[in-house]
Amino acid sequence: MVFVEIVFVGLPIDRDEVEEALEAAFELDGEVSGAGGGMGRCHLDLEIAASSDPTAALERIRAVLSGLGVDDCATLTVSAG
Repeated sequence: MVFVEIVFVGLPIDRDEVEEALEAAFELDGEVSGAGGGMGRCHLDLEIAASSDPTAALERIRAVLSGLGVDDCATLTVSAG
């Protein structure tokens, strides 16, 4: 399993919109497993199936964020589990 924490600072849209877009993009390959916010920041935790190509998964995440216009306020942290 690959875990990706996406931290947003100054997110210009509702976090739920980003969550829904990521859920749609990953369907069976992954899911948003957590979310939170406070102090001007918010985050989403995404679990990606071990069978997925991690590089392709990160490209998919970046494409979703770019499509929503929020890639500039996002930081991704990747870890394997």
